[in-house]
Amino acid sequence: MKLLIASHTYIVNLNCEKFRLMASLKPDIEVTIAVPKKWRPGGVQNQTIETRFWQDGSFRVVPVSNLSQNNQGLLSFGAEIIPLLKEFRPDVIQMEQGAKSIGYAQLITLNRLLRLNAKMVFFTWWNLPYTSKFPVSWLEAYNLRHSNGIIAGNQDGAEILRDHGYQGEIEVMPQLGVDEQLFRPQPQPELAAKLGIQPDEFVVGFVGRFVEEKGLLTLCDALAQLKAETHRPWKWLLLGRGPLKAKLLEQAEQAGIADRLIWVESVPHDDVPRYINLMNTLVLPSQTTYGFKTLTAAGWKEQFGHVLIEAMACQVPVIGSDSGEIPHVIQDAGLIFPEGNAPALKDCLLQLISHPDRAIELSKRGYDRALTQYTNRALAQKQMQFYRRLRESGIGSRE
Repeated sequence: MKLLIASHTYIVNLNCEKFRLMASLKPDIEVTIAVPKKWRPGGVQNQTIETRFWQDGSFRVVPVSNLSQNNQGLLSFGAEIIPLLKEFRPDVIQMEQGAKSIGYAQLITLNRLLRLNAKMVFFTWWNLPYTSKFPVSWLEAYNLRHSNGIIAGNQDGAEILRDHGYQGEIEVMPQLGVDEQLFRPQPQPELAAKLGIQPDEFVVGFVGRFVEEKGLLTLCDALAQLKAETHRPWKWLLLGRGPLKAKLLEQAEQAGIADRLIWVESVPHDDVPRYINLMNTLVLPSQTTYGFKTLTAAGWKEQFGHVLIEAMACQVPVIGSDSGEIPHVIQDAGLIFPEGNAPALKDCLLQLISHPDRAIELSKRGYDRALTQYTNRALAQKQMQFYRRLRESGIGSRE
């Protein structure tokens, strides 16, 4: 089976691991990833990335000229995509830019014009209801009508696509897995000493953007309440960066817990597991918001929470809010609280601090769940099974 995947996501080599492993599952599997030649990620990365061709056996990443360099929905490819499609003749074409992607419509059209008869698939993270207006509504209808299958990153995303009339195959799974060789249990006594963390201190951790929708102010409130209810010493380790830092520090000072904060604003990705391994629990207190607006939709809620599976793989017990996909990711392998509810979050923290056996039990459950459900290899096998189901369905398959 020949698979062609197109997305800006894979300009980062580390993000390619699932598909690289997929190409190694069986000798008959070939994977080509088409990435934009130039891309400006935005955020903390303000430089344009120029991608390079690379190959590992039957897996390869091929840079293709692109017409947008910083907008996911507008990403489409130049004429170079045509000879690539002709030469490779994929059995499956997958675009990972959502239901309203111009690039996906482009690939659907080329699939038909070139008579490739490939199965058409797209991936989406979007998990809030929306209404599309013309011409976006026409674009979405065209994409859905010509899709043989869809991969949704979360349960809500799948339900929304059903509400928009899609009747075909949908698989729910995240876009990226966790590297169990990198994210694994590994004591870090030297790093703990460097950061001033004492052996008897309970470390509450957060990894991500310092923004209000990540629920950090709620976590701060919960820790302020925790201070009055436990005598065990604790620290709050924050790994990330963002505009909320000043407000968060002010709130922590007012609550009298600023001296317990440890700020780590920037570390290489390979070092993130070292910091997660310092934590006695990782908290993802995300909160749904409707403060964001785009041309076609409004709002945000947690689409997956990748840091949760990274912590699970490190055998660190997790606590998450009930925003978006978080409860589906954690299930019974961690603790869930109502988003924005600081007293409930405080109770979760107190449960782990006061009952070490419960914390160990949850850490083991999380570890087992991460290794069976969320490694790159586990996801590669699950996604390959989905592709085979599509091909065996007969609709749009090559004769």
